[in-house]
Amino acid sequence: MKLKETLLFTQDESIDYNYDEIGDEHVSTSYDTPLRDDAFDISDNEKKEIIAQHFKGIMQTLGLDLTDDSLKGTPKRVAKMYVEEIFNGLDPKNKPKIALFDNKYQYNEMLVEKNITFYSNCEHHFVPIIGKAHVSYISSGKVIGLSKINRIVQYFAKRPQVQERLTNQIGNELKEILDTEDVAVVIDAKHLCVSSRGIKDDTSTTTTSYYSGAFKTESTKKEFLHYLTS
Repeated sequence: MKLKETLLFTQDESIDYNYDEIGDEHVSTSYDTPLRDDAFDISDNEKKEIIAQHFKGIMQTLGLDLTDDSLKGTPKRVAKMYVEEIFNGLDPKNKPKIALFDNKYQYNEMLVEKNITFYSNCEHHFVPIIGKAHVSYISSGKVIGLSKINRIVQYFAKRPQVQERLTNQIGNELKEILDTEDVAVVIDAKHLCVSSRGIKDDTSTTTTSYYSGAFKTESTKKEFLHYLTS
């Protein structure tokens, strides 16, 4: 059976319908985003078709009337949103193209870009994570366009995530691109899986950090954190 037919018609027997302690406690189990080897064997259009059919089934199961003018287009809208927008960071073809430039100004201090707004989705409940990322690096001879830092954050955010993984992925990607160990990332985010369900705590936020190279020294880390509060 082809992958598309399998996804459309075969019930996934691996689904655990028992109480999921890991998911309810929002624990990450892997550094890399969990993807199957055949994740990109079908086209985006085929994915949208499959998702639309499954989401239609969800709506019908909930008792919604899909003949209503307001609802009948929802399965296709959700499918398009999933594939083209909020989860398009799953596909490597959407990874931002990064151009580096020589550090001709010989700027050897830290560069800080803060308050990068991002929207992601919790992989445990598929509800939004809304936050800000603060990123810094010290050039080893190359610099990156400021907007590209934003694009890297958005790329990794646009997939089902846990905040710890997102923080590490951004930090390691910048280290590799810039060929420097001196990278720092701090993320502060609000999780709607905490505020809108479960404990329903609407005031708490979560902060995660990534420090590498010079940023592991107390003085450099302190300078970086000072910029975040100034």
